[in-house]
Parts: sequence; C-alpha cells; structure tokens
Amino acid sequence: MSTDVRIERVLPATIGRVYDAWSRPELLTRWYCPNPSHELQVEADVRIGGEYVVTMGPYVVRGTYLEVDPPRLLAFTWKWDDAGDDVSQVRVELSEVDGGTHLVLSHTALAGADDAAGHLQGWELQLTRLTDLLTAEALT
Repeated sequence: MSTDVRIERVLPATIGRVYDAWSRPELLTRWYCPNPSHELQVEADVRIGGEYVVTMGPYVVRGTYLEVDPPRLLAFTWKWDDAGDDVSQVRVELSEVDGGTHLVLSHTALAGADDAAGHLQGWELQLTRLTDLLTAEALT
C-alpha cells in the first residue's frame, strides 16, 4: 500500500457551505474527529502561514496552512504531537458539480503503509460525519 491517501466524494451542499465547514472552527468542531465520543476543540487561523491546532480527546494534531484559495482549495501540513518529526500534507480541493460539491482529499507523505491505512480510515469516518452534518443542515 502507498504512503498516500486520496478520497473523492460528492457532498450534498454548495461549495461555499463545504468550504465553510473546512475553514470555520465552530463548524469543524461538529465533525472533524473520526470518534464522536472524543471532545473536539479546534483553533484555526485560515490564511497562508496561519496555524491550526485540533484536539481530539487525548490526541492533538497541528499544522500550518500552505495554500488558501476560498472556496476551492485548502492545503496544510499535518503533524501529530506524539509522532516525533513526521510531518505530512493534506490538500482539499473543491469544485461545483450537479447535486453538490466534488471533494478531493489528498493526504501525502505519511510515515508508511500502516499510517496511511489508519489515516484513510480516519478520513473516511470524518467525511461521513461531514456529510451527515451537511445533510442535516440542508433540512433545517
């Protein structure tokens, strides 16, 4: 298996709503953890060179925004506090399509195949939570 993860999905919302869900801390705290039983805290300064910190229960991931192009692109570094010097990169590309927003998530330069498999599982769970949030909010 590769040390990279790539996921594509069509999300049931406008590109602006999807981008907001990725860039506004008050929305990120509603979906940005694969385990809904963990307390989730998000601090994010969404600008090139800005930093973020996400606390998911006992786990902390942090990084720096490398590219910010609303509402189409976010790219940032990704480093777990307990992962030594391992730093990977996440890229989220959004485009409008019939029925919603096409998302391409790439997470590259992970430490190995097991790390990639774990992150793939985590991202899949998180994106399911995001889809549920966007669907629920579309109905209200």
